[in-house]
Amino acid sequence: MDFRLTDEQIQLRETARKYARAELGDIARHCEETSTPPSRDLIRQYGDMGFLGVNIPQKYGGLGLGNLEALLILEEFAKISSAVAFPIFESCVGPVKAIEHFGSEALKKRIIPAVCKGEAVVAIAMSEPDAGSALTDLKTKAVKKRDSHILDGNKRWCSGGGHADAYLVYCRMSGDKGARGIGAVCVEKDMDGLSFGPQEDLMGFRGIPSSDIYFDNVEIPEENVVVHAGGFQKLMEAFDLERCGNGTMALGQASGALEDVLQYVQDRRQFGKPIVDFQAVQLRLADMQMKVEAARLLVQRVACNTEHGLPSVLDSSVAKCFANETAREVTGHAVQLMGAYGYAKAYGMERRMRDAWGWGIAGGAIDIQKINITAAMIGRRFNQRA
Repeated sequence: MDFRLTDEQIQLRETARKYARAELGDIARHCEETSTPPSRDLIRQYGDMGFLGVNIPQKYGGLGLGNLEALLILEEFAKISSAVAFPIFESCVGPVKAIEHFGSEALKKRIIPAVCKGEAVVAIAMSEPDAGSALTDLKTKAVKKRDSHILDGNKRWCSGGGHADAYLVYCRMSGDKGARGIGAVCVEKDMDGLSFGPQEDLMGFRGIPSSDIYFDNVEIPEENVVVHAGGFQKLMEAFDLERCGNGTMALGQASGALEDVLQYVQDRRQFGKPIVDFQAVQLRLADMQMKVEAARLLVQRVACNTEHGLPSVLDSSVAKCFANETAREVTGHAVQLMGAYGYAKAYGMERRMRDAWGWGIAGGAIDIQKINITAAMIGRRFNQRA
């Protein structure tokens, strides 16, 4: 078991780090202040530099590298902000991977190369007003009609809603109850009957669009069916990889906060000396470092163990849950260490803390992950309805 990165992986990480730190600071602030996502020109620049679809096969326009390489890049961008990292998240661990694994060849060739070039953005649409953690209660329905499916219903909390070019929509595709009736289709933005609610005004995640989505007799061609009814387990296996991306986005808030506050405590002087010379500060920094390193190792373990498939729910939930809790704790400590500077918007640390809380809600809340972990440990699901 070798925990060392290869020379190529180190070079890839450093390239991403240099680019992100040199080019994205002002853009991240603009996204935060205006609640607007990165421009399409910037996303195309990501594509030109190979930052999109890192772990997508070369035949679809990706780099053909592994999940670990994708997460190494994602963390460096997430250290700058969630908003500037989100296009990479969506292209490497989001719905694009589900399309790659389960979609028709025609759909793959139409959607995935465009994402890798930065010419298209794909979002995922899962939650509904009465189906969030209880995802198998979803009511959005796709009914078979000759050579297509007619989609009706609505989705809540879609990150990318109103901004993306296509949406992977979890929906009910048969009359079977629960998970057995659920599949997924790809809805493209120019399809008739697709509309959006107003953009949400969230505590964090500014620069990551979020809105309701409405489907009114949207006609979905057969080639846009990603998973038919009965394939819910496949969808959740793909979503386990997204949990690793979520954990990496949370990790980026924590590791970025630690890097920034480490510099701050060496520069900031009180009582005639740098505050890092105070033992209380040293103890807190050590705790932060331990948590960040542990979160990174858990996330990277999943990435390394899934180079030839999709991760297990146990490993991905452990990594996501620990990284989520670490991000909240570490960014909170960083705000406290910086005092008024940490609390001030001008210095960016309070944004990291707000985003850290968001990652512990998105993609399956922390408590749900703990239920998943225990269920995987004992080998059976718990009936939450009993």
